[in-house]
Amino acid sequence: MDSTLFIIGVIGNIISVLVFISPIKTFWRIVRKGSTEEFEPAPYVLTLLNALLWLYYGVTKPDGFLVATVNGFGAIMETFYVVLFLVYAADHTKRVKTAKLAAGLDIGGFGVVFAVTTFAISELDLRIMVIGMISVCLNIVMYASPLAAMKTVITTRSVEFMPFFLSFFLFLNGGVWAAYAVLDRDIFLGIPNGIGFFLGSIQLIIYAIYMNSKASQSSKGLADHDSQPSAPLLA
Repeated sequence: MDSTLFIIGVIGNIISVLVFISPIKTFWRIVRKGSTEEFEPAPYVLTLLNALLWLYYGVTKPDGFLVATVNGFGAIMETFYVVLFLVYAADHTKRVKTAKLAAGLDIGGFGVVFAVTTFAISELDLRIMVIGMISVCLNIVMYASPLAAMKTVITTRSVEFMPFFLSFFLFLNGGVWAAYAVLDRDIFLGIPNGIGFFLGSIQLIIYAIYMNSKASQSSKGLADHDSQPSAPLLA
């Protein structure tokens, strides 16, 4: 592997790890209070599926070691988050909802992709292409999900529900992995991370515009001494 490509990949791995561990504050709050409160499990369940798919892509692709290692770490972290959601669910309904999502998407969804691509597609290049396309589609959906948070910031003129460091690390993550994809000529990594870099840039611009607004200042007093955490949206 080219040394420049390897160095960029290592930097991308470090940033991706920071993204994966960014919800720790969320779950420390959940454990402290013994409840998931109003937090939703869907972002963590989807991020786990995303990490599993990219792990599978990295393991299948001959030179995908860096992609596989970071997403292996991500899969472990996201599994931990989903388990905590099951343990500390605010009520029985949310626990059942989390279990159904995890079983349907992370076990059923990934299981179907793995089985079909492993047993029905014998050609390696075609298998890599199919796994890559599925991963890209999910990644684009996940990268688009912050649009709702950006709309909330603009509507409320408060950045309380769009933490700066998460937005910043998502921006860096998309940029570094997009650069890696260009050098590696990997369109499947390039498309979602290019979109992520663009949306991350928009998030930071919006944050800069509204960070000093009166709504943001007043919301800090309602945050119970902690800013509202958020889940990572990508692998």
